[in-house]
Amino acid sequence: MALLPLSLDRPIAFNAARQPGSLIAVCQRLRRASQLGGAALWRPPALGLGAALLLGVGLLLAVQAPALAGSALLDRVKQNPKVAGAICAELRSLNAQGIAATSPQAVNRIAAMQGLNATDAEILTTYVVGLHCPDVR
Repeated sequence: MALLPLSLDRPIAFNAARQPGSLIAVCQRLRRASQLGGAALWRPPALGLGAALLLGVGLLLAVQAPALAGSALLDRVKQNPKVAGAICAELRSLNAQGIAATSPQAVNRIAAMQGLNATDAEILTTYVVGLHCPDVR
């Protein structure tokens, strides 16, 4: 007995010796499947409207969550330009010593100054340099 995944709905089994007419049926199903774009081995389950809506909202939140988390970090300098000025001044002094704004020493200094971890300090430094002090290298 052979198992052929030729049906659009389910795999079909036939034994040509015991069911000689079934081979014709298999060929007919294969022809219909090819006319519809090929034999489907798997079809995703149909979702109801509620499940589709829930899936869409979940995907939207999954995509938006990282973007929303970063905005609180950047709001610190958006709402208080003096903080951005202090970061720029610190980075300029480090540049005068030959230390780049993206170096681990500069990132750690900004992290300590702002009470951030190294990753957030690097993001904040890049943002501040880009908007407030493009002369800093």
